[in-house]
Amino acid sequence: MTNSTTLSDQMVKAIRRDILLGTFLPGEKLQMNELKQHYQVGGTPIREALVQLVWQHFVVMEPQKGFRVAPVSLDELRDILATRRAIAGLALEKAMQRGDEEWELSIITAFHRMERIQLDQPGVDYEEWGERHMGFHMALIKACNSPMMLSTLENIYNQLERYRHIWLNGELDEVTRYHDHGEHKTIMDAVLARDLKQALLLIEAHYQHVIDLAESLSPEKFSERVKHTPVSA
Repeated sequence: MTNSTTLSDQMVKAIRRDILLGTFLPGEKLQMNELKQHYQVGGTPIREALVQLVWQHFVVMEPQKGFRVAPVSLDELRDILATRRAIAGLALEKAMQRGDEEWELSIITAFHRMERIQLDQPGVDYEEWGERHMGFHMALIKACNSPMMLSTLENIYNQLERYRHIWLNGELDEVTRYHDHGEHKTIMDAVLARDLKQALLLIEAHYQHVIDLAESLSPEKFSERVKHTPVSA
């Protein structure tokens, strides 16, 4: 049982990673035989992993038809960002009220881990940067002491990862591609200063670029952007 569970967990991470990297495209049918061959494992851990990914909204299950990669849409992206805005504000306020020195140090550590990966460097590992980026944003709110809010926001950030090809892609032109330009440091400084209003404004601007870019694309270009080739280089 332990080995099966461990293998299932490994498959959750592997399939999720391949969805984020564009190996499996939004809406694509996930054929069991092809997955077994691709990952060189049996059907049971793959099936268990797919069920978990349904719960995480990376995969959808259709009765009598099997599993597909969850589709993407501009409306869903707007909804994800609006939900994040509503919950993250409350979580950040609570974190600022309750956060101690250990919380502050965890934010600084998460920031420096993320900063060690420079997005403008050739061959950048976008997968690793994405994990560290999410780790930074989760560190900001960790002290809110609400397991429900933390779990919900972690899921929201995971859902945002499904859209990262819009603004994080090695094949995008220099102007379109996301650049930090000190955004995360200014967010960190505002949070550590317990300046809630400024921190929320900065975080809002941080994500506004995502929705502005998405809304500037036609439906066809939006679909192509989120289905772009893998970016792990």
